[in-house]
Amino acid sequence: MTRVAVIDIGTVTARLGVSDVAGGRVERCAKTSTICNLGEGVAETGLLSAAACERVLTCVRDYVASAREAGARAACCTLTSAARDAANADELLGGLVALCLEPQVIPVETEGALTFLGVAQDFRGQRIVVADNGGGSTEVAVGTLGKGGVSLEAVRSLNVGCRRVTDLFLSREDPPGAEALERARAFCRERFCEELPTEARDAVAGGRLVCVGGTVTTLVAIAAALDPYDPSFVHLHDLGLDEVDELAERLAGLPLERRREVTGLQPKRAGVIVAGALCVSELMRACGADKLTVSESDLLFGLSLAASAAACGEAAPVAWRPRLSAMR
Repeated sequence: MTRVAVIDIGTVTARLGVSDVAGGRVERCAKTSTICNLGEGVAETGLLSAAACERVLTCVRDYVASAREAGARAACCTLTSAARDAANADELLGGLVALCLEPQVIPVETEGALTFLGVAQDFRGQRIVVADNGGGSTEVAVGTLGKGGVSLEAVRSLNVGCRRVTDLFLSREDPPGAEALERARAFCRERFCEELPTEARDAVAGGRLVCVGGTVTTLVAIAAALDPYDPSFVHLHDLGLDEVDELAERLAGLPLERRREVTGLQPKRAGVIVAGALCVSELMRACGADKLTVSESDLLFGLSLAASAAACGEAAPVAWRPRLSAMR
């Protein structure tokens, strides 16, 4: 068994996974997440703010210490949508290098493939659609995990995410007005209808839509009034389209301060959850899905499998190899 640490720096959340991997499976993954809002303002300015970078570096410094304390053999560090979009991402990368990491801004195809790899551990042999509803984008992958490994039919990144939609449409009124909400929903609808791969609609018709990310896990937590959060309850829980629409309407009607008090909702996520719910709702409609399945086996699981293979000198499970930093 190999213990590895994986750090994923997204548009809204920075996450640490310390995983035990054996026989090509993640046996255990201890997750820690921190809302750092790295992508705040990027949709409008094209730049990462100094304050957001400092929040991330402070968080990751603690993650590196935690990984060492947990006995991880090696660590990898990846960045996604916000770092891909920002013209000054190199400044953040330099700060991560100073923490003895080898950060990699991964392309959308790699992010989609790794997320699919993580999710598909629970759906071996099934054709599924995996969607990662992030802060800056939504990654959609269609394929199957079989005996020969991952077989992907399509991977697409769409610039629809809860942070991006909030910054563009929902940050000027509290609570957002009907016109702003409709503009936000129309933006999501148009992007998904125009850019969603046709394979996704075909696969959902005969299979399953599986979603990962903080928006869908939070929607389950709110619907069930989870306090504290229970990942075992959330994992493989189904959400109907009508439930998502009801939650979106309920949350949109609350001012930010009251949203922060909702059971199951992290206060720091209150500012983007309305946009997140709209994104998920319109994705489901574009796919023709009346329900989705929520998974906790996400990008961190795929990264863990890739990092373990690299640490042990084994064949990569996808067409990408992480750069590892020794933790011992």
